[in-house]
Amino acid sequence: QVQLVESGGGLVQPGGSLRLSCAASGSISRLNAMGWYRQAPGKQRELVATITTGGSTNYADSVKGRFTISRDNAKNTLYLQMNTLKPEDTAVYYCNANVQVNPFPFKRDYWGQGTQVTVSS
Repeated sequence: QVQLVESGGGLVQPGGSLRLSCAASGSISRLNAMGWYRQAPGKQRELVATITTGGSTNYADSVKGRFTISRDNAKNTLYLQMNTLKPEDTAVYYCNANVQVNPFPFKRDYWGQGTQVTVSS
């Protein structure tokens, strides 16, 4: 069984910063690409940022220059540093990971439970 647990969400004023973490645990043979997604009320879930095992990243246009995705492979942990936050960043943020699970050779995606980020004065 694999679990992804997010932390670090909360309430912040416009222009402020938050750092989200996602810790993966369980019978993990390999962690492949990981990413952050978000879903605002009344909207579809959208991709925020992704990162490969080797550290290659890509970002949604709306967060480029403000957000930074990173990972610590030794800790099986994913991070999202969010700076210059805007009200439109308000959403539930979800962690995603493509995982190979012992003892199986195939891979599948897992999702965290989500953490609320609210940007408001």
